[in-house]
Amino acid sequence: MNFKEQIDTNRLPKHIAIIMDGNGRWAKERGKMRVFGHENGVAAVRNTAEAAAEIGIEFVTLYAFSTENWKRPQKEVDALMNLLVKTINKETETLNKNKIRLKAIGDLKSLKKETYAELLTAMENTSANNRMTMTLALSYSSRWEIVEAVKQIAEKTKNGELEPQAITSETITQHLSTNYMPDPELLIRTSGEQRISNYLLWQIAYSELYFCPKYWPDFEKEDFYKAIVDFQTRERRFGKTSEQITK
Repeated sequence: MNFKEQIDTNRLPKHIAIIMDGNGRWAKERGKMRVFGHENGVAAVRNTAEAAAEIGIEFVTLYAFSTENWKRPQKEVDALMNLLVKTINKETETLNKNKIRLKAIGDLKSLKKETYAELLTAMENTSANNRMTMTLALSYSSRWEIVEAVKQIAEKTKNGELEPQAITSETITQHLSTNYMPDPELLIRTSGEQRISNYLLWQIAYSELYFCPKYWPDFEKEDFYKAIVDFQTRERRFGKTSEQITK
């Protein structure tokens, strides 16, 4: 029995976040430039999006480019931005075919003008799709996002729109860029690394973490389904005891 057949579709996570890691190492092991790994990682994005949509996952968020990634060699950054434009143009038809809506979070205006324009166009062209929402985290870091949320809240407090005593955890959640979707129940990271890398820190407070040893370009549909099967074996207590959960 394959992993897809083992999934209980009545207990699916609504939102799965993914750190797509290992493109550069995958390419290096093959004697290629790092961008070769990024190019081959596109197929894994397509496979994962299709796999998620097939079984009924509502939200998938992919860590595509962090604010820290701007520190990489300029040649690699330029290649990544060009690849992003090319991929968005090429994959919009696939997104529409699968009724997947494209969204993006992060400091999007820091992207190259051409990249930003293509991204906005793709989001507009897929905005009517309602089967699944796929969000790209681009020029994103969780600390940046939280700082931006605090600035918005502080401005409202300054203007008398919000009393400090009225600020709750929900207030912060509403001011994050992910306010249109639920927190991820499952976070997957590929390449065997076991860290969060400044990704959705507020949102993953109670997420289950799954670390896949495969590099991202080798990540297939069955690997995605395996992560969900593993998720469904876990007891999610949210601070309670096992006895309280089973009552």
